[in-house]
Amino acid sequence: MISAYLSILIPLGLLILGWTVGAFQERKHYKRLDQREAENYHVPATTERQLWDQNKQIAETRMVRGQVVISVDYFKRFLAALLMLFGGEVHSYSSLLDRGRREALLRMRDQFPNADAFLNLRFETSTISSGSGKSIGTVEVLAYGTGIRYEQARA
Repeated sequence: MISAYLSILIPLGLLILGWTVGAFQERKHYKRLDQREAENYHVPATTERQLWDQNKQIAETRMVRGQVVISVDYFKRFLAALLMLFGGEVHSYSSLLDRGRREALLRMRDQFPNADAFLNLRFETSTISSGSGKSIGTVEVLAYGTGIRYEQARA
């Protein structure tokens, strides 16, 4: 009788533990992202290919990139499997991709901290492992573009 309860309580306890730890880590990551984005809000990053002001002299350009690999926790994977039975948006994976895009963009900005703008910004995502069998699914997000630093006006 006790073993029957344990066979139910242990997996349920692990799911609750996974949800709690995963939610805590996700909130902590979002908080760090918000802080780092607040420091960089004044530097534009755009998909535009051309400069806005053609009269400014360019001092330096660099190809910059940032990438991140994020794994899916077991709780999100379990929820996604349940939702796939009924269809619809898988919100747990949406937050995973959102965090990945934001982190990749911040890492790209870190490669050229003195840039005045980032042009021709692109994102690419790829699945590294799908999570079949005993492996955990992971996704890679790559952000890349051209960083530009203008000549400073001399007074």
